[in-house]
Amino acid sequence: MAKIFISAQIPTSGIQALQQAGYEPAVYQGTGLITPSELIAGVADAEVLITPLSTPVTKAVIDAAPKLRLIANFGAGFNNIDINYAATKAIAVTNTPGVSTASTAEVTVGLVLALMHRMVEGDRLMRTTGFDGWAPLFFLGHELAGKTLGVIGMGQIGQAVAKRLHAFGMNIVYTQRHQLDVFTQSKTDATYLTLDELLKTADVVSLHAPLTPATQHLLNADKLALMQPSAYLINAARGPLVDEYALLAQLKAGQLAGAALDVYETEPKLTPGFAELKNVILTPHIGNATVEARDAMAKIVTDNALAVLDGQAPTAVVNGVVEPK
Repeated sequence: MAKIFISAQIPTSGIQALQQAGYEPAVYQGTGLITPSELIAGVADAEVLITPLSTPVTKAVIDAAPKLRLIANFGAGFNNIDINYAATKAIAVTNTPGVSTASTAEVTVGLVLALMHRMVEGDRLMRTTGFDGWAPLFFLGHELAGKTLGVIGMGQIGQAVAKRLHAFGMNIVYTQRHQLDVFTQSKTDATYLTLDELLKTADVVSLHAPLTPATQHLLNADKLALMQPSAYLINAARGPLVDEYALLAQLKAGQLAGAALDVYETEPKLTPGFAELKNVILTPHIGNATVEARDAMAKIVTDNALAVLDGQAPTAVVNGVVEPK
């Protein structure tokens, strides 16, 4: 019987699918993230590894698993895996694209609303000192209607965010390597700009780009300095897209109105200084943390596991290996 090792708890629906197919996967039962030594021990005899995007799958891990045929990443990203080295071993690497779109877009919209209307700040006030009553100039925020949303990375999630916030009356501008076709742009009346133009123009900048060597610190000190002092930054994509120390400096200097972060540069660690700022919202990487999204992700990884074990090609391959060993 082929061995399947799952390096974190996944939805019950995924475990049941494997069991119904006749497999009894070994699932990591520890608290917190699996350690490198535990991961190496777990994959020693495995043919399939199902792992969350928070777990590094390095060359050492791959070398410790001579029977490994598939690394099914539980997440849309895959920068936690040495995909090129896996390819040299004829090990397919897959991810779970598409199914996080609605959830991540909704969380992004929630962060924009909460930040601009100071909802988290207001909740904190009510749980501590309270307030003296309604007053015309008390606790003012900003409406979304008429403001400009700048989307960096207009893929599925970026488009879903643009669609939702366009319905709030926001003007949409975006940037990415290639301009969208006219029909797709027309759905949200979006306008294509360069990155610099977008940063100078947008009232809200929302990141939805993938993390690559070219996009690491895409928003560095120089780029952040282009943003308006009244602007807000939202990052529900990948933490290292932003130089967080540069962002912290801009916020402390009053050169940005606020920020909302769901992902972090050195996740799960938080860069010191953010927690003390009232105009910053911090959430624990909950972009796709819904029952619906996680069940859909579980179906993709288990379908791929069963396909490979049955001698079939998996879907959503990210390293070019369509015929695993």
